[in-house]
Amino acid sequence: MSGGRRRRALGARWRRHRPLRTRLAVSASAAVALVAIGVCTAAYFVIRYEMYHQLDLNLTQSGTRIVQADRHPQTGVLAGECRYLSAPACAQVVASDPAKDPKDSPDADSPDPYLLPVSAPVREVASGDRAPYFSNFTLEGHPARMAVTPLGNGRALQLALRADSVERGIRQAALLLSAVGGAGVLLAAALGYWVSRTGLAPITRLTATAERIAATRDPRHRIDMPPGPLHREDEVTRLAASFNTMLGELEQSVSAQRRLVADASHELRTPLTALRTNAELLAKSDLLSTAQRDRASGALARQLREVTGLVNDLIELARDEEPQPLLEEVRVCALVEHAVATAAAHWPNTPFPLSVTEEATAATLPGVPARLTRLLTNLLDNAAKFSPTGAPVEVDLTSSGGDLELTVRDHGPGISADDLPYVFDRFYRAEAARALPGSGLGLAMARQIARAHGAELTAEQAAGGGALFRLRFGSG
Repeated sequence: MSGGRRRRALGARWRRHRPLRTRLAVSASAAVALVAIGVCTAAYFVIRYEMYHQLDLNLTQSGTRIVQADRHPQTGVLAGECRYLSAPACAQVVASDPAKDPKDSPDADSPDPYLLPVSAPVREVASGDRAPYFSNFTLEGHPARMAVTPLGNGRALQLALRADSVERGIRQAALLLSAVGGAGVLLAAALGYWVSRTGLAPITRLTATAERIAATRDPRHRIDMPPGPLHREDEVTRLAASFNTMLGELEQSVSAQRRLVADASHELRTPLTALRTNAELLAKSDLLSTAQRDRASGALARQLREVTGLVNDLIELARDEEPQPLLEEVRVCALVEHAVATAAAHWPNTPFPLSVTEEATAATLPGVPARLTRLLTNLLDNAAKFSPTGAPVEVDLTSSGGDLELTVRDHGPGISADDLPYVFDRFYRAEAARALPGSGLGLAMARQIARAHGAELTAEQAAGGGALFRLRFGSG
């Protein structure tokens, strides 16, 4: 395995075995630490450059004064405390040709005619083969800074100053910046831990809530949100808010399913009991007369049809959504006429006057004819069930601005204000309707079909008595 591949494998293994908080803390700490170290390093080099630059300026100014005072200085030591390299700068003139060096040494203890070191680059500056330069050297155990500049006529001027104070200042700056950098690294680690702790707090709460829900199977738990308006929070907090919203939807769904199961078991108990009673009665048919057997058989068949219809309705409502067959353009007027004719045949004692405006006659909309027919049938059956014998159920189909509206109005007892908010709930039956046949699922199914077709189904108290159901199909 190559080195790059091995490093990638190790990095992937580290990411897998380290929690997100640790990885975020290390990443944030490393980023801040690198910035702190980079700033301190840059500051060190800037301070070092500036201090040597000031020393170089002093050397340059000293050389300028010497040249102005004597434009043709002789080779050898000119001025300055060269043994100690204290201010003013030690100065000496060097010839490009060693044969022109002075014969006498300025130092009795040394045969060298120069006090400052003369190297090949110095001779090259004197001969004009090299540009002026600055360099560091050590003289008698002391750090020094030297400038070499040409004088013309095969000569070069050397100037030197002690650099003890500069070196000491640079060392002090390095120690101080190292301390600052170390403190920055520690601060970066603390900030990285704080960032990971505070930044991932909603994630931690979200994880704990999800684990608690998985363990208890109870969607009522919520993530604690920080105070303040949601639009001012960060992405993680908004994620936690979205998770709370999802939990609320899940709780409502679970509660609805539980209510559906409880209501279904309650509604099925009575017809199943009647079925069992009639079945047991028919099992003793040898003790019954022909008329009694016929009545029991008829009741059993009727109850089977009711239970079958109830179970089918429950299956459709339990989906909590409409199936998605292929849509087709449905001519609403023809569909309404068919539903009214079917209701009139089923309720022969109830007239169903139908009124259709000219604009609505040719109106069409995308939909599933069988499901829309079921919606209309449920509305008409519900209205006929509550209408007195001989009282009409008025059906009106109108169109305005591209919107279709169907109203079904009966002349029964109407819907009380207390019952109005619940008429579309599953199994809900008002006090006045509990003695009538039905399971309380028809209107719930009607609203579900209406929503699947982008329509709005509402109920209200009709003027003059009775109930009015309004079905609106939008053009959008």
